[in-house]
Amino acid sequence: MSPTQSPLASSAPVSEPIIEITSAAHAELIKLRDAEEDAASLGLRLEIVSGPGEEFKYDLSLDEFRKAAFSDEVRTHDGLKVIVPAKDVELLQGAVLDFTSSGGLVIRNPNRPQAPVVEGLVKDDELSAEIESVIAVDVNPALAAHGGFVTYVGHDGEGTAFLTMGGGCHGCSMSRMTMLEGVQTTVVEKIPAIARVRDLTDHTSGENPYYR
Repeated sequence: MSPTQSPLASSAPVSEPIIEITSAAHAELIKLRDAEEDAASLGLRLEIVSGPGEEFKYDLSLDEFRKAAFSDEVRTHDGLKVIVPAKDVELLQGAVLDFTSSGGLVIRNPNRPQAPVVEGLVKDDELSAEIESVIAVDVNPALAAHGGFVTYVGHDGEGTAFLTMGGGCHGCSMSRMTMLEGVQTTVVEKIPAIARVRDLTDHTSGENPYYR
């Protein structure tokens, strides 16, 4: 069986790794796995446990790869099995799992959380396309300097665009000010049909939460 094939489907074609694992992280994970009694049957399960629109949160655990669900994707990284639920494959493409002595295991993920679905909001019309373009071209590049980004959720048809904030903006005491004075100004200036923006982020779940 090819070393990158899932143990659940030995006849499947070879698949590329979903996430990059640095040598430092690989060594740490092997050490953690080998400390377990049943090390030979264990792999790393990597799952996104946050909801749509929320900052990514991950659950890393050692799990028996031979008992992985049929829908799970299993890859081999130099002797280490990595199990990723099918629902998370796309959101982990291009991510890097690293390890440092000061920060431990850390995931750097270039992807953005999926926007939450809010009943009554429109997000698939021409106006939504305009808003998403402004966010991609003007808003997020500016916020990226602070490690933050916004995700478009939808608009109400009455001049209000709804967004969520993530990265460095999420949970920051200045995030509401950033939204109102920065993001709103940019969106309103460039899109006449939008008069205001509203932040749907649950900032109480951030690393430095504030209460509204």
